[in-house]
Amino acid sequence: MGFSESQLIPLVDEGLGNTSYLVDLGDGRALAVDVSRDLRAVRRAAERHRLVIAFTAETHLHADFLSGSRQLAHDLGAVIIASASGERAFDHAGLSDGEEMDLGGLTLRALATPGHTREHTAFLLLDGSTPIGVFTGGSLIVGSAARTDLAGREHTAELAHAQYHSLRRLSLLPDETEVWPTHGAGSFCSAPPGAERTSTIGREKEGNPLLSAPDPDAFARLLTEGLGSFPAYFSRLPEVNRVGPGVLRTGPRLRAVTLEEAAAACAVIVDVRPVADFANGHVPGSISIPLRPQFASWLGWIVPASEPVAIVRNPDQDPDEILWQALKIGHENLFGEITGDDLGTLSTMEVIGPDQVGRTRVLDVRQAAEFRSGHLPGADHVELGRLTGTPLDERPRVVMCGHGERAATAASLLRRAGHREVSVLSGGPHDWARCTGSSLETGW
Repeated sequence: MGFSESQLIPLVDEGLGNTSYLVDLGDGRALAVDVSRDLRAVRRAAERHRLVIAFTAETHLHADFLSGSRQLAHDLGAVIIASASGERAFDHAGLSDGEEMDLGGLTLRALATPGHTREHTAFLLLDGSTPIGVFTGGSLIVGSAARTDLAGREHTAELAHAQYHSLRRLSLLPDETEVWPTHGAGSFCSAPPGAERTSTIGREKEGNPLLSAPDPDAFARLLTEGLGSFPAYFSRLPEVNRVGPGVLRTGPRLRAVTLEEAAAACAVIVDVRPVADFANGHVPGSISIPLRPQFASWLGWIVPASEPVAIVRNPDQDPDEILWQALKIGHENLFGEITGDDLGTLSTMEVIGPDQVGRTRVLDVRQAAEFRSGHLPGADHVELGRLTGTPLDERPRVVMCGHGERAATAASLLRRAGHREVSVLSGGPHDWARCTGSSLETGW
C-alpha cells in the first residue's frame, strides 16, 4: 500500500511562522519533524490519530525555538534523527549525506543542504525507491529560501552561496516530490515568502525566483536584499539546541507571588492583558506584551532570558499558553504571576483613535519593510526590537504599529525609560488613512 496524503499531518505555529510535521508510518507509529519544546499540538495530533511517536527528526539547529526532540526521547523513547555534522551533545542517530534511516516500510534519507545553517540537512521521505516528499526545513521554502545571516554578517555571503547549491540539488528531485518546509510566512527565519506553506519541486521550479538566479552571486543578492531584523535570542538558541534543551520532569506552572516578592527578585513585570486593559491600569514600569500567537517572539526580543519575569494576566487568559510560549524560546526564569488583588497603585496610558492624532509627533515601530510600504506623513521610525537604547527626545508622541499591540509594548518601554507624554494609536496606518481621508507616504 502506497503513502497517502492523509498520513502527513502539518502543525502550524502561527506565532513563529513555522510548520512541524507528524507522519503516520502506517503501523501505529509516527515520525515527528522539527517539533518545538511546546509539544501540546503534536501530542494532541498523535492522540487523535492513535499514534505513538517513535522517531523525531531535526533539519537544523533551530534559532527561533528550542527543539522538543529530547523531551520526546525522554517521554516516549523516540529515536532522534539529525545531521552528524551538527555535533549534538546528546544521544541521537547522526546521519551523514546520503545515509538512510529505516522507519519500517518508509525510509528517511539525509541530504546535506547547508545555507540557512552550516549543518542543515533536508530529509527525503521514500516509499521503497520512490520519493514522496522532502522535509526542507530552512533550505527550499515556498517561493524563497530561508535567510543565511543568522550565523553573523561575516558569514552571510558564504552561506548564501551554499544555499544556492543546496536549492539546485533539491531541484533535481522529481517534479512531483512534495516540498515540506519548516519556515514560512511570519517566520523571522525566512526571507519574505508567500502565504502557502507547502509546495512541490515542480511548482518551485516554475515560480520560485531564486531557482532562476543565473549564478551564486546573483542568488545571494536576491536572497539577502530584503532581509529584515531578527530577535537577539536567535543568536543564543542554536547552541542550546546543540547541547540539548533541558528535559522537563514535571509540567510547568505559574505560582502566585506578591508585588513585593517580584520587586525583591528584581523581576521584570510583563503584562499580557489586552491593550485596553493595560491602558486602563497597570503596574508602573511594567512592560505590555499582549498574549497572542506572537507573544513568544516579542518576549524573547524585549526581555533578556537571564532576567526573572513576573506575569500579570486576566483570569480568563490561559497560564499554560504563557508558560509554553516562554519555554519554547528558552525563557526558563518565570518567577510567577501577580494577582489582580496585589497590583498596588496603578498607572494609566491613553489610547487614541486615528481622528485624534492631529499634529502630535508619530513614532511608527513596525518592521522596516512595513514602514516603507506605507506610513503616516512625517512619522519617525524605530523598529520595536531596536527601541530600547535608541535616544528619543521628550516631545509628546503617539506610538503606532499595525494594530496596536506592538505600539503598546513600545509605549510601555518608553514610559519605563521616563517618557511621560506617550499615547498609543488604536489601529494602523490604513485605519488612519480611511478615517482622515489622507494619503500615506511610502519609502523613507
